[in-house]
Amino acid sequence: MTSFPMIRFRARVALGAVAVLGVLAGAAGCSSGSGTAASSPAAAANAAGMYNPNLDMGSSLGSRPAPDFRLTNQFGQPMSLSQFRGKVVMLSFEDSECTTVCPLTTQSMLEAKQLLGAAGDKVQLLGVDANPDAIKVADVLAYSRAHGMVNQWDFLTGSLPQLKSTWRAYDIAVQIEQGQIDHTPALFVIDQQGRERKLYLTQMAYSSIGQSAQVLADEISTLLPGHPHVASQQSLATVSVTGPADHVTLPSGQSEGGTVTLGPGQPRLVMFFATWLAEVYDLKSELTGMNAYVAAARRAGLPPLTAVDETVVEPSDQTVRSYLKNLGTPLNYPVALDTTGRVADGYQVQDQPWFVLLSASGKIVWSHDGWLSPAALESAAKHAVSSQG
Repeated sequence: MTSFPMIRFRARVALGAVAVLGVLAGAAGCSSGSGTAASSPAAAANAAGMYNPNLDMGSSLGSRPAPDFRLTNQFGQPMSLSQFRGKVVMLSFEDSECTTVCPLTTQSMLEAKQLLGAAGDKVQLLGVDANPDAIKVADVLAYSRAHGMVNQWDFLTGSLPQLKSTWRAYDIAVQIEQGQIDHTPALFVIDQQGRERKLYLTQMAYSSIGQSAQVLADEISTLLPGHPHVASQQSLATVSVTGPADHVTLPSGQSEGGTVTLGPGQPRLVMFFATWLAEVYDLKSELTGMNAYVAAARRAGLPPLTAVDETVVEPSDQTVRSYLKNLGTPLNYPVALDTTGRVADGYQVQDQPWFVLLSASGKIVWSHDGWLSPAALESAAKHAVSSQG
């Protein structure tokens, strides 16, 4: 097999992969004969996607045979890649405890299949666990449940030797560095004859999930009989985002029809999260614990807290509303729904949870990756505010 460069990607602290795409494409033989997607009307109409830094249009793999493997899915059932001959396969490598790029990959796969309508029945979604510290069947089942994917795909795992063999076969770099998982954020499209057609690298851009899904669906359509219609043909140009200096009104996650406003005018602390974090954290305690910061902020005149759920990578907005309703303890701060991902990208969010402290003019003065206790958050906010004079 012709090898291509291994691009390391931090599964919990995101690193951009776009800079290596040109090198990767050249090594993988992208210059000719890859599928018909490059010359299709849909691709031609969206040529701007080639200049979108948050979107990978895919690299040809020259129809080389996809290495077979035997692993176990989230139900404990043995599976092989070869058993899906006759279907187009989307094969991704994902950390079963990932809080950054993997949920974006998962969502784009699901949406791509949905965009194909009834023809999506001829497409198989497969994931292979890329976290050497979380390889139990229970781990891939927990991730599948958290993302509403239990019956939507097969998320595969196995013994560490089995997984390492599969990673090597697909040139997937996986390592643990300072407690973080690094892995190649790869998604392969494999045709009905078991040949690798395209490789995609997921970018850390919430607002581009729908575009990634469309690119995948367009490619898969060229491989299916009759080239079925793809339901969405949006522009693939770079998406405009909503930054902290912009005023925006978002739907509330706490009340149907309610809204939450973000923007300049006062200092503000914004906390980005997603309900699927409950897979790896005691999310209920973390969210309700933020009430202590709210009380301290009122006493000390610190920036008020607003939470933003990354609904673009949730199963639905109702998933969020149901979760918040069933917390048992009311949250004393507003929770907004970022249904497009444009706010997260505008606020430079790279992980979940992610805290951003803003000045009154809408400038980011401090950000933090991961949870902080209310006391530590109060101290950080005081320090950041005082440093602004």
